[in-house]
Amino acid sequence: MQIDNSQSGPKRDEGAVPRLPGSRHMALAPEPRANPLSVDLLAGETKQDSDEIDLLAYWRILVKRRWLVLGVLAAALLASVLLTLMATPMYRSTAVLQIDNQAQQVVQEGDVSGQGSYFDYEFLETQIQLMRGRDLAERVADSLDLDDETMDRLNQPSWLDRLKDLIRPAPKVVPGKQGGDPKAQLARATGVVRGGLSIEPVKNTRLVRVHYDSPIPSFAARVAGAFAESYIAWGLERRMGATSYAKTYLENQIALLKSRLEDSERELVAFAQKENLVSNSDGQSLASQNLSALNAGLATAQEQRIRTQARWQQAQAASGAALPADMLAGSILRTLQEQRATLMGTYQQKSQVLLPEYPEMRQIKGQLDDLDKQIEAELANIRASIKAEFNAASAQESLLTAQLNTLRTQALDVDGRSIRYTILKREVDTNRSFYDGLLQRYKEVGVAGDVRTNNVAIVERAQVPGGRFKPSLSSNLLKGFILGLVLGLVLAFVLEFLDDTIKTPQDVEQRLKLAVLGIIPKIARQSPAQAMEDPRSAFAEAYRSVRTALQFSTSKGVPKSLLITSSGPGDGKSTTALTLARNFASLGKRVLLIEGDLRNPSLKRSMGIQSDVGLSNLLSGAATISEAVVNTDDPLLDVILSGPLPPNPTELLSGSKLMSLLSVAGEHYGQIIIDGPPILGLADAPILSNAAGGTLMVVHSGKTKIHDAQVSMKRLQAAHAHLLGSLLTHYDSRTAGYGYKYEAYYSYGGPQELART
Repeated sequence: MQIDNSQSGPKRDEGAVPRLPGSRHMALAPEPRANPLSVDLLAGETKQDSDEIDLLAYWRILVKRRWLVLGVLAAALLASVLLTLMATPMYRSTAVLQIDNQAQQVVQEGDVSGQGSYFDYEFLETQIQLMRGRDLAERVADSLDLDDETMDRLNQPSWLDRLKDLIRPAPKVVPGKQGGDPKAQLARATGVVRGGLSIEPVKNTRLVRVHYDSPIPSFAARVAGAFAESYIAWGLERRMGATSYAKTYLENQIALLKSRLEDSERELVAFAQKENLVSNSDGQSLASQNLSALNAGLATAQEQRIRTQARWQQAQAASGAALPADMLAGSILRTLQEQRATLMGTYQQKSQVLLPEYPEMRQIKGQLDDLDKQIEAELANIRASIKAEFNAASAQESLLTAQLNTLRTQALDVDGRSIRYTILKREVDTNRSFYDGLLQRYKEVGVAGDVRTNNVAIVERAQVPGGRFKPSLSSNLLKGFILGLVLGLVLAFVLEFLDDTIKTPQDVEQRLKLAVLGIIPKIARQSPAQAMEDPRSAFAEAYRSVRTALQFSTSKGVPKSLLITSSGPGDGKSTTALTLARNFASLGKRVLLIEGDLRNPSLKRSMGIQSDVGLSNLLSGAATISEAVVNTDDPLLDVILSGPLPPNPTELLSGSKLMSLLSVAGEHYGQIIIDGPPILGLADAPILSNAAGGTLMVVHSGKTKIHDAQVSMKRLQAAHAHLLGSLLTHYDSRTAGYGYKYEAYYSYGGPQELART
C-alpha cells in the first residue's frame, strides 16, 4: 500500500476529550479515533464474569511455571529416594488378638462364658488404650530381660540423629553406670518396647493387630509374641484380683447382714408375743382374715336374699299359669291344669247336646270344681315355699350383718396394735432379701473364680518377618510425588499472583482496557538489527504486523506524527521507533525519525550515527531543520538526533518550536515517528503525546507493572493524548503459557527465534 508523501498530518478536534478505546469503566486515556465496531469487539472479547473460574487461565499459569513445578517435583522425588536409601530398615511382626466383650457379671444363669450377645466398641477402645499403657509395656520389658548391649543395637542413631549430634553433641551415657541401676534399665527397656509398638483394631470386628517394628526381625517377633502373652496374663491377674477382693467384701457384708437379720427376727417375735398377735403365712392377722371371710359370706347372703325377694314378689303378682318354670319344679300344678282343660273341653262338647241339669253334665261340673280347689291349694303351697325361702335369706343376712359389725371392731383394734408389727416384719423381709442376694452373688463369684474364663485369645501368633516393612521406596516416592506436586503448584500460583506485571495480551486488554496492536517476540543470541536482516523471521514479521495495524488504527490511517513511549526505560521504545520507521520507509514513504528523549538518548548508539546538531538545537532556535536532519543508509529515512543534552528538556518541549517542527516536517515527510522518553517521573512524554497526532504505548512483557502502566495511561489521558493502542514487546510465548496459540503465527513463513528460558 502506498501512502501519498505529500499528505499532511490529520487535524485534531479542539475541545474534545478522547477516551481509552473499549473502556467503559475507567477514563484513563483518550479514545482513539478508530473504527468503533472493531474496538467494541476487541473489548467484548476481554469481558469475563468476575465470578467465573477460568480454568484455561490456571492451565496457562502452570504451563508458564512448568519448570518450577517440575523442579520442585524432581527435588521432592530425589529427597524421597535419598531418605529411603539412608533410612534404617525396619521389620514388622504382627500378632492378632480376639477381644470379646466382658459382661459385668461373670456368671449368669444359663451363660457361664461372661459374654453378652452384643459387642461394645467402647469396651474395645478401652482395652486398646490399656494395651498402649506404660504398665503393660513395663511387664513386657521385664519379661524380655533386655541388656544394655541389645538396647544399644536397637537404638542405632539414624543419619539425621548423627547430623544433629555433630551440631549439638548429646551427653554420652556410660553403659556400666546405667546397668547398675535396675530402675533406669527397666525404664530404658520400657521405652524401647513402647517405641516400636503400634495397636491397630480391625474395623467392624473384635480383632486387634499388635505390631512391633524393629531393625532386628527376630526381636520384632519376640516382642510382639511377648506382648500378646503378657496382655492375656495381665488380664487374668486383674480379673482374679478383682474376684478375690469381691469375695472378701461379700463375706464381710454377709456376716453383717446375717447378724442384722437375726436381731430383727427376734424383735418381731417378741413384739407378737407381747401383743398377742397371730397372723397367717402371708402376715395377715386372724381377725382380718375372719373379717374378710365374713364379708364375702355377707355378700353371698345379700345376693341370696335379693334373689328370693324377687321370686316372692313375682309369685305374689303372677297367676298360676304365669309362674316361671323354676317355681313349678316338683309341683303337680301343671298336671291339674291339664286335667281341668281336658275336662272343660268335654263339658263344652256335651253342653251342645245336653242341658246343664242333666246328671252327666252335673257330674262333669262337680269334677271341674274339685280340680279348681286342688289348683288353688297347690298355688298356695308354692307361694308359701317361696315366702319361706325369702324369710330364711333375710334372717341369714341379718345375722351376718351383726357378726360383721362385731368382727370389724375387733379387726380395727388388732390393726391398731399391728402397726409396729408390720414395721418390724418389713425390716425382717428387707434384711432377708439383702442377705439372700449377697449370698447368691458370693456363690457366683466363687464359681467364677474357679472357672477362670478369659475373653482374650491369640488368633495369629507373631512370626519372624521375611522382608522389611519400611522404608518403602514406592510409598515414599508416591508421598514425595504428591508433596512435590502440591508444593510446586502452590509455589507456581503464589509466584504468579505475587507477580503484578503485564505478561500476556490478555493482561493488556483486561487490565488496561487497551487494544493490542502487535506482539513482539523475545529474541535470543541476536540483536534487533540482526533479527531484522531476515525479513521472514518472527521478529521482522511481528513489526510488519504492527505497521499494518497502525495503518488501520484510525479511519484516516496512521497519524502523520506518531509518538512511541512506555512506562519506564528499557521497554523497547527506541527499537520499536527505528524498526517502524524502516518499515514505513519500505512502503515508499519519506519518514523522519526524531529522537525525542533529551535525557537518555539511545538512537545514535543503535544506528551508529553521530551529529552535533539535534532536537535540542532546533527547540532552542540555534539550528534549522536542514541542519539537524541526518541522512541514513535508507534514502527515504532521515533522523533528527537529540543533540546536546539540555539542562531543561521540559521547557524546551513545552515551547511553540515543537509544534512548528512537526508542522514543517509534516510538509516534507509522509510519516514522522518520535522516539519518546518514559512516561513515569517525567513531564516530557505527556507534552510530546499532546503534540503528536497519535501515541503508541510500549509494554514490556514480564517487566512492566500493572500499576505503572495504569498510572502512565492516566498521565497520557490528562495530556489529551491520542492513544492508538499498545505494543507488547519481549514476549516469550512458551514461558507465558500461550505458546500453542502464537508460536505457529510467529513461525509462519520463516524460522522463529524465541528466547530459551
